[in-house]
Parts: sequence; C-alpha cells; structure tokens
Amino acid sequence: MGIPSSGRPAEPRDRDSEGRARNARPRDGLGRPLPYGADGVPRQPEGVVRTPEQTVAEAQALLDEGKPFHAHEVFEDAWKSGPEAERALWRGLAQLAVGLTHAARGNVTGGARLLRRGAGAVEEWATASGQRHPYGMDLTGVVAWARGLAEAVGREPGTVDAAERAPRLRRAS
Repeated sequence: MGIPSSGRPAEPRDRDSEGRARNARPRDGLGRPLPYGADGVPRQPEGVVRTPEQTVAEAQALLDEGKPFHAHEVFEDAWKSGPEAERALWRGLAQLAVGLTHAARGNVTGGARLLRRGAGAVEEWATASGQRHPYGMDLTGVVAWARGLAEAVGREPGTVDAAERAPRLRRAS
C-alpha cells in the first residue's frame, strides 16, 4: 500500500475475481456510496443475461421503487449482452435512467443533459429500426417523458422524486 499525498495509507481497492476495480461500499437507492458497514440497498448483480421482456419488467419495477440507478444497471446488462442491433436502444434507456438518477440527486444540469441524450438515442433507434413498441414498450411515450422531465428540471429548483417521476415503459393496455 502506498502513501498518497494526504499522508495517510491508501485504502485497499475493492477488486472482483478478475482483478477489476469494483467499489464494494454499500449504496443508497440512488446509487450514492454510503460508509462501509452502513445498511444499503441491495445492488443489482452485474452481467445478468435476461430476456428483453425480463429486462423491461425488472427495470420498470426498480424505476417504480425510485431506484433509477439500479434500473440503469439492468439496461446496461441488456446493452452489453443483447443483439448488436438493439444495443443503441438499451444504451439509450440506460442513459434515461442515469438522467433520472442525476435529477433525483439534485444535479439538474447533468440530469437534463442525460435525459435529452437518452431521448435522442432511443428516438434515433426507433426511427432506424422502424419499431416504436419493441417488447411492449412505448418508445414515443418514453421519449416524450424524458424531454418533458428534462425541461421541467431546468425550471424546478431542487431534486426530483425518482419514484414519482418514473417513466412508464410499457404501452397502456
């Protein structure tokens, strides 16, 4: 262990079984690190391969619980493990979840930027693929939600209630 410029010994870095850096600190519902030993929200396991329908259902449940950071991890798994033709869709949805996370943490500038970027990515994918309702999702509605929230966070001071402002991913039946 080296001595950083602070003069105190560096904390050992959390590593996974392959030696990659992984932060094992507990996290709150918005993904913010908590002190070691604190009670946190269970983290989403990484690298899980789900069907697209399972991805949508699990992400929606997390969004409804006010856990957009965790929903982003579910979308990220889909973008990394899914077919190449759908990666831009899942990456755009992950950006929307991160945008909501930032807005809920009070970072309205970053949140609005990610919401707009994700909306653009989802809309571009829908246009290129010709699909507006893959896996029962309402991409037109999701894009409208993201753009509306991006506009609102620019006008409304403070943080956003992530559960209250969560998108509805699926079309109304």
